[in-house]
Amino acid sequence: MKKQLTLWAERYLYAPSLSQKLLSLLLWPLSLLYCALMHVRFRLKTPKTFGLPVISVGNLTVGGSGKTPVVSALASHFSDVAIVLRGYGRQSEGLIVVSDAKKTLVDVDQSGDEAMLYVQVLPKAVVIVSERREDAIMKAKEMGCKVLFLDDGYNKHQIKKLDILIEVATSNNFCLPSGPYRERLWPSKNALQIREDREFKRSVKLIDATEKMVLVTAIARAERLDPYLPEVVEKIYFEDHHYFTKDELETILERTKASSLLVTLKDYVKIRKFNLPITLLELHLELDEKFVSAVETYIKENL
Repeated sequence: MKKQLTLWAERYLYAPSLSQKLLSLLLWPLSLLYCALMHVRFRLKTPKTFGLPVISVGNLTVGGSGKTPVVSALASHFSDVAIVLRGYGRQSEGLIVVSDAKKTLVDVDQSGDEAMLYVQVLPKAVVIVSERREDAIMKAKEMGCKVLFLDDGYNKHQIKKLDILIEVATSNNFCLPSGPYRERLWPSKNALQIREDREFKRSVKLIDATEKMVLVTAIARAERLDPYLPEVVEKIYFEDHHYFTKDELETILERTKASSLLVTLKDYVKIRKFNLPITLLELHLELDEKFVSAVETYIKENL
């Protein structure tokens, strides 16, 4: 039931049917109120400096936009880096150091899938999850980090930072609950807006490919993978951050007669312990030099 509701919500927000468009129009007064409240919230915040450059990568809409690959690609250009994120879907609370840049300190249940993904692709970075980003920034500074990346931190207006926003294509331009926008790019708010095929390009590599693969993934707006997929026997989508069980994955393999599960790295960090046949859909980002240079300039000016 939860899976069906999630998929319905994604269609409603990004590719609404006629009936969903009518519902969106009915909810429009609530959207105006919500957006006004978000603007008041923004105006009431005063950015605080934490003594190290903070770069936030996010988007204005709900759902996936490719934040994690962009953060990973950017952070790989620097040393003494910390990655801070909320840790959606984790089975824990509070501030947790997932990696101290030397070793992994907790398991994926405590860290959440995205934090563990960062540990895999950035083994020399400090990775911290916390509901309160300010506490995590102070902890990272205490641990000697010189540069900090926030995963999805645009709305943390109380933190002085460089905001990088990934543009997401949608025909629905309303704020919640009529549309996908959590906030607007407020007139007095500076942000660096980036877009795929302009500031970054994706490429895909299959690791351990087999003859018959079934796509199984738990990422938001999973249809984003379609341009990069090889031929698969079936596509099976779960809600974002879903924690798989071995039984449900074995059932999928048996039903589809697939020879391996085709998964993203975000899925892989949760299912590798099951010792099932896996093909990894490994995404790589190539960043535009001018974009990287703009981030480098900000970091040098704020060290």
